[in-house]
Amino acid sequence: MDLVMSNSNVMITQVQTFEHSGNESSSYTDNLIGTLLAIFGNVLLSISLSVQKSTHVRLAGTKDPRAFYFTKTWWFGLVLIVLGELSIFVSYAFAPLSLVAPLNAVSVIASSILGFIFLREKWKPRDFLRRYILSFLGCALTIVGTYLFVTFGPNTHETLAAGNIVKHVIGWPFLLYLLLEIIAFCFLLYFYKQRKANYLVVILLLVALLGSVTVITVKAVSGMIVLSVMGNLQLNYPIFYIMFVCMVATAFFQATFLSQATHLYDSSLIASVNYILSTSFAVSAGAVFYLEFNHEDALHICMFLLGCLVAFLGVFLITRSRKKSKAFEPYVTMDVMQEIHIFTVRQASQQYMTKAEQSSQTTMAPFPTGRW
Repeated sequence: MDLVMSNSNVMITQVQTFEHSGNESSSYTDNLIGTLLAIFGNVLLSISLSVQKSTHVRLAGTKDPRAFYFTKTWWFGLVLIVLGELSIFVSYAFAPLSLVAPLNAVSVIASSILGFIFLREKWKPRDFLRRYILSFLGCALTIVGTYLFVTFGPNTHETLAAGNIVKHVIGWPFLLYLLLEIIAFCFLLYFYKQRKANYLVVILLLVALLGSVTVITVKAVSGMIVLSVMGNLQLNYPIFYIMFVCMVATAFFQATFLSQATHLYDSSLIASVNYILSTSFAVSAGAVFYLEFNHEDALHICMFLLGCLVAFLGVFLITRSRKKSKAFEPYVTMDVMQEIHIFTVRQASQQYMTKAEQSSQTTMAPFPTGRW
């Protein structure tokens, strides 16, 4: 009897071990798929923005009367944007939120490399080192940081069914986190609107607070859509539509605050600070709502945070080394027209005075020496 009981216990332990290893293998595969999709989507976004920017510059520098939306390259860039955003959206269904959010650094690296490849300026080796050493150093640090937080990131994966999402929504960690976010958001909004505190950190903190809710809802919506496509229908649950409405609303207000920031500050500074704040709040949201670090040890968490800090520093150096863009005027402005008019009047008056002097010197001649 004891032998039978011991054999049954061994079999149960083996089954549990096999299930645990199977779950770990499945989580690793899902994380790999999500990571690759996020990297692919960010690279596509960088390529698309470069293509569309080159289209605008080419049209501005030529006499082509067509609008930008009549060019094939602009539409090609738009298609790449849609594919990139779709790829990032699907990646949230496979990989943890804390792993997908920092991968926006890939877009910064790709944009820096593409900008260097398509640069049409002449430079000397000394000027090249002085101008681009920070960009190369930033790219290297960002790559190292990306490797660290991908390698030591959370390896947990949860089936994002409607029941699991509702369980997380009504859990006390998220309710407390949401309450603190609402208080902080109202406090910052009061200073921004009433006290006219138009500081960049204040505006981007508002964006990051909204963004933490956005990424939570994006992961929930993406996970339920993927499950529905795989045959487990989730679209008939009310939580799906609640998450969808919150996703659209928070994304809209994020874009509004970012648009206000671009009118006050340089875009390179906005890009670096927004990446740091938004990633920090997104990782915190994933840890609180989806409990992504519950099964991670202290070493993995510290190495993950170290990777994020190194990536933050790299992105800051990349954006710091960019020159401030100057407004390009492809057409002649009114100021230039006035200068041209003044120059023309002066030139005509000088020619008139020269002719008058020549005519005064030839007053004794009955006719000018030139040909009739």
